[in-house]
Amino acid sequence: MKSRRLTALAAAMTAATLIAACSSGTNSGSGSGDNKTLTIASVDQGSIEKVVEAFKAANPGITVNLTTSGADQYQQQIRTQLSSGTAPDVMTVWPGNGNPGATYVIAKPGYLLDLSDQPWAAKLPDAFKKVAQYEGKTYNAVFGLNGIGVVYNDDAMRKAGLTAPGTWTDLLAFCKAAAGKGTPAFALGIQDNWVTQLVLYSLVATTVYSGDRDFDTKMANGQATFAGSPWTTAMAKYQEMDKTGCFQKDPLGTSYEASQTLAATGKTLGIIQGNWIISLLKQKNPDGRFTMKALPATDDAASFIMPAAAGAGYGINAQAKNKDLALKFVTYVMSPEGMKLFNETQGSLPTLPEAGTTVDPGLTELTTFVKDNRTVPFMDQLWPNAKVQQTMLSGLQEIFSKQATSAEVLSKMDEDYKTGS
Repeated sequence: MKSRRLTALAAAMTAATLIAACSSGTNSGSGSGDNKTLTIASVDQGSIEKVVEAFKAANPGITVNLTTSGADQYQQQIRTQLSSGTAPDVMTVWPGNGNPGATYVIAKPGYLLDLSDQPWAAKLPDAFKKVAQYEGKTYNAVFGLNGIGVVYNDDAMRKAGLTAPGTWTDLLAFCKAAAGKGTPAFALGIQDNWVTQLVLYSLVATTVYSGDRDFDTKMANGQATFAGSPWTTAMAKYQEMDKTGCFQKDPLGTSYEASQTLAATGKTLGIIQGNWIISLLKQKNPDGRFTMKALPATDDAASFIMPAAAGAGYGINAQAKNKDLALKFVTYVMSPEGMKLFNETQGSLPTLPEAGTTVDPGLTELTTFVKDNRTVPFMDQLWPNAKVQQTMLSGLQEIFSKQATSAEVLSKMDEDYKTGS
């Protein structure tokens, strides 16, 4: 899932210079397409559309066939399309190794085009290079940094007469007070299984990493396990939030889309999600104001850590029918102009500070946590295979439906982790 401090980088190159650079290099060359039609598959619903329109305006005469879908559906389809030769020219690719659409997973069999010779690739901060590369080669154009936390509906909070909780004890009291007013604290749409991880990751960031920043290294070296670590504490707190009434009725019967509506319209006081949700909430409530804060996981606010990491980027199909145009599009996404448009529309932070992105004021706390190095990567990005995350996602749904215990899920995650890559 997507960490790491943003560092100062070299002076900005103009978009025109970057685009011109695409015509040379080892990956240049047309596929079997008509040089005027580009196919793109994306999960960035609500933000990719503006980027595509701007790209088309800068390249008159081209056609872009764009398809968007939810993450669950997309991840089920993309590997099948790649193996059958029906994948689009450009596609969403997640950083690291956490899911079926992640960099390591689809670069390893040779499905992605090597982008190492593109000008932006050398300028990525080291933290982003690590999850955008496979065996030292760059395959993923990661344009934005995303965080996970509580996004409050400011107007709904004011109407309820409540303020954002600052400790774990306050959080439980907040949930009880919100429920007593008939407005649940947080919308939770875990009918879409990828959503199940977000509350857990927010809790794990503090319960696990505030006391052990080397936990990932210990996991990789066989010196730690999920079942034998504070992951158990985070799991217990997630379930306690549910029992306390922090979420609306029937989270398992609520979709991601429906959860957005609940939070946007004040049917709940907020939602625990990635910062990308803010732009989607504003689409449903243009006059609304939304603020992201860290999810309290202990009673020591100074120990709070937020999950933050490179978000999903874009890769190019190694068998793209129009590689030249695909490279042109990815270069536009990574240009100051394209990155600024994408980040501001999506509500993310830029991976290259030169983009000049105007950050949504609701993200002030996330920005501060990033600058103060109080973040950790999305947990799955450094796991050795995608199966660990899939076990966790389905397992969390089973916990909510009383078909499994947290101990069983964590033990199964340990089993999958030990199988390696």
